[in-house]
Amino acid sequence: MRRPIACAGPLMTVVYAVCANGASPGWDFYNCELDDTEKAKMNALFHYMGEQGKISNREHFKRIEDTDFFEFKSFQVRMPCYFQPGRTLVITHGFRKKGDRIPPSEIARANRIRNEDSVRFTDLGTRNKWRN
Repeated sequence: MRRPIACAGPLMTVVYAVCANGASPGWDFYNCELDDTEKAKMNALFHYMGEQGKISNREHFKRIEDTDFFEFKSFQVRMPCYFQPGRTLVITHGFRKKGDRIPPSEIARANRIRNEDSVRFTDLGTRNKWRN
């Protein structure tokens, strides 16, 4: 099983996490829940991250509260992610934020997906299983 790639840039590779059952909640959210305009906005953010290695605008990318997760943001659309060694950014899932704060259930979901993904791709620092 390979991780779906959102953007393979010169400074960062943005990929979607894969759960124990083989599903990729971030990829599914992107493909099934976003309209073409929302996809274009997310693609622009993924591409910018891949090309520049960072997004300084907190309106589009920021740390999620007191966690080690970050989020791609476009209006109500949120896609939590985390950094891995080897210049890789892993998107866990996506959701539409309705209130002022991110629901704790979404942070818990991001943790669960990261843990499942880490079991599948434990030694990315030495080899890229998702590229084989």
